[in-house]
Amino acid sequence: MEALKQRILAEGRNLGGGILKIDSLLNHQIYPDLMLQMGQEMAARFAGIKVDRILTAEISGIAPAMMTGLALGVPIVYARKIKPITMFGPVFLETAPSHTKGTDVNLLVSAEFMPSNQDVLIIDDFLATGKTLRALARIVEGAQSRVAGVGVVVEKTFEGGRDYMRSKGYTMPMHALATITSMDDGKIVFAE
Repeated sequence: MEALKQRILAEGRNLGGGILKIDSLLNHQIYPDLMLQMGQEMAARFAGIKVDRILTAEISGIAPAMMTGLALGVPIVYARKIKPITMFGPVFLETAPSHTKGTDVNLLVSAEFMPSNQDVLIIDDFLATGKTLRALARIVEGAQSRVAGVGVVVEKTFEGGRDYMRSKGYTMPMHALATITSMDDGKIVFAE
């Protein structure tokens, strides 16, 4: 998606160690017009695939998931990192390492919002190592539902996340709106 790539080049910062700071357009500040375009593009990429709901992780996955859900006309559910007192009853819980926090985080989804026999599209901000996406996929599987596809705003191919997901048996469609092949020497290099 060219508009997204241009914003990443203009506003993103390569912090080294594979960390891309795009707080000005995804992780802290959001441009609603760009987010709407991303949701429409994501929905177009998954056209023809049955989707009953979308699952994402808080907080950076919520905006792209919401715009995709709007375009597809389906609800979104987000995995919380801290269990609120209002979350009771059965809960799906997985853990995943956070690249930016440097620690494992919990991903919790109330079972009442993740029913069985659903086709669930996972939308998130990044595909890096694939471990967060796998944790989300395991929540879907724990609910006895199916992962219909995986969509991310940015994929960093050099971190091997897509290969990791494939090695774990996930063969569903995976799409990224922007694919970065290298962040060496402070540069951001996109796939052609």
